[in-house]
Amino acid sequence: MIELRDVWRTYQVGSSLVHALRGLDLAIASGDYLAIAGPSGSGKSTLLNVIGCLDRPTAGHYTFRGRAVEEMSETERTAMRQQDIGFVFQFFHLLARLTAQANVELPMLFAGVARAERRRRAAEALQAVGLAARAHHRPDQLSGGERQRVAIARAVVMKPALVLADEPTGNLDRSSALEVMNLLEAMNAAGQTLVLVTHDPQLAARARRRVRMDDGAIVERS
Repeated sequence: MIELRDVWRTYQVGSSLVHALRGLDLAIASGDYLAIAGPSGSGKSTLLNVIGCLDRPTAGHYTFRGRAVEEMSETERTAMRQQDIGFVFQFFHLLARLTAQANVELPMLFAGVARAERRRRAAEALQAVGLAARAHHRPDQLSGGERQRVAIARAVVMKPALVLADEPTGNLDRSSALEVMNLLEAMNAAGQTLVLVTHDPQLAARARRRVRMDDGAIVERS
């Protein structure tokens, strides 16, 4: 599904070059469950941003479902993010003024899905994460775990082949974190590819495959 070959990501900081990714090679099969671990600043979130087409490699090759991503136009990359990739972040990124239902509808709104279909699919997604009864609550009326479940519903409502989760339990208590992980893993068991970035060794150990990063490179695979 995904192949990265000799991928570099370099930033100019003042007069210095910072190598966030250094000649990285990685393959992810369809239906895989991969955890990317490592200390802060190791490059794991940069790697996730490259996989999710939120950032472009400075050099190297990235193939997604047989297509060379570096050859895609920005319009094509945007369409790929909308249709094929779901994102779950540590800080939820829900719009405070919108209800849970409206937050989940947003990706479909941007994709031009008709209003009635948006409502139906958002309701189904909230039902799947156990929040049908909270559909008309705003984020400030929800617990942290509930907000993250809304974010997961939003991430998967377009039925993406790939879900990218960047520290999805970082702001949650242990009980809520386990609920969120169980939900993500159930979706993976149903066929969605899951890539998880975490600093928590216990969460990383749950994945079928693991890579550990340091200083922009993969230093261990298991």
